[in-house]
Amino acid sequence: MRNINLDELISNALSGDRASIGRLLTYIERSPETASQILSKILVQNVHGHVIGVTGIPGSGKSTLISRLISHYKNMGMRVAVVAIDPTSPLSRGALLGDRIRMQEHATDPRVFIRSVPTRGVKGGLSFSGVAMIEVFDRLGFDKIIVESIGVGQTDIDIMNLAHTILVVTAPGMGDEIQALKAGIMEIGDIYVLNKSDKPEANRTFAYLNFALETGELGGEKVSWRPKLVKTSAVLGQGIDELANLVEEHLSYIRESGLFNRKIMIRRRYMVKLLAEKIFIERLEEVSSSEEIGGKDIYSEAIKLIKKASQGVNTN
Repeated sequence: MRNINLDELISNALSGDRASIGRLLTYIERSPETASQILSKILVQNVHGHVIGVTGIPGSGKSTLISRLISHYKNMGMRVAVVAIDPTSPLSRGALLGDRIRMQEHATDPRVFIRSVPTRGVKGGLSFSGVAMIEVFDRLGFDKIIVESIGVGQTDIDIMNLAHTILVVTAPGMGDEIQALKAGIMEIGDIYVLNKSDKPEANRTFAYLNFALETGELGGEKVSWRPKLVKTSAVLGQGIDELANLVEEHLSYIRESGLFNRKIMIRRRYMVKLLAEKIFIERLEEVSSSEEIGGKDIYSEAIKLIKKASQGVNTN
């Protein structure tokens, strides 16, 4: 990686060269130091991409829904990037990068770029490289940047730190609807999507969701935006236009209210936090695996690393 000409690579990526885009993303995944160099070169540029977070209950059809949204935005003449977060096995450290398969029909379209990213064990489900890729896609001029998070448990709400607009996807027959409503991810949505609404039990689930929105159980504490609820069937292609219209309505709201740029700053602060954690953990692992550690107190070594980092001292 020492011989990388980042300026040339970024220039080629800006011109739309898919191979160069892929290489940029790979360098971001492999090396936090190289990622920092790339980001320092692109973050000075203007940004305008609309980041749409898609989370929700596993099995609710998020990937199929995203595929339909991609088609919709392509028909509108937009460029679309997808960052699909996949869970990493705590044992093998491998990830099942299956989202590309579900969106395969778009894989060769020059207006679309899909990248699957493993969590690498990050608790909130969003790794540093995944967040950094959002910034890269933004700078490369993609109009819509869709982030699919894992959507498991109350801790997986970090999508709030990344997205301008959050879609929470659920489906009929997913178990106890009342308990689902109380899950952490069910409280963060700007738009709630009842997918697979062609199922017979959809009307009952829709009534639960609608009641929860009206009583404030869903949607959290929104200042002036009232969360919306929409029915879709991604498999049948139903409700996609209505959903897309609601997304644009929310985009207009955050632009007019000033939230659009504020959310960009929140995302970047979150990215810096993840980068610091990543570098610290890697260096701590180096210390703990070193033959020189011997009888040293690993906790004392960790404290030293933290102090050096806080003082801006290079720990190498």
